[in-house]
Amino acid sequence: MTEIWNRDTYQNFIAKRRSKYNARPTTIDGWRFQSKAEAEYYHYNTVRITAGELLYQLRQVPFHLPGKLVYRVDFMECYPDGRLRYVDVKGMETKEFKMKKRLVEDLFPVRIERVKRIKGGFVNIDNQGGNEG
Repeated sequence: MTEIWNRDTYQNFIAKRRSKYNARPTTIDGWRFQSKAEAEYYHYNTVRITAGELLYQLRQVPFHLPGKLVYRVDFMECYPDGRLRYVDVKGMETKEFKMKKRLVEDLFPVRIERVKRIKGGFVNIDNQGGNEG
């Protein structure tokens, strides 16, 4: 016999399901994030906005690539001096990510920085020296 699920049952099932790389979807301020690390980085940026370090942040910014591919960078940060920073919060890096990141950086005048969550904050993977927070 086939079980029929209502919307709440289905959403509970999806919320409990683990991703391929054990990322757990997390919700903060009504926004759903693909991982707990991404949600924590969002929260970290909201603190920076309140402190005046950032003007604003945008999430899941799309870059349209040839072949109808779309790469979405996790965050675009806008600084008071007008600088823009594109950030991807990483746990595991897939071949697909590496290919799309390279394409974006070749086709657009941007550099995508990778950050990883560590105890006490975030570290820029591309610049191993600095702690992001």
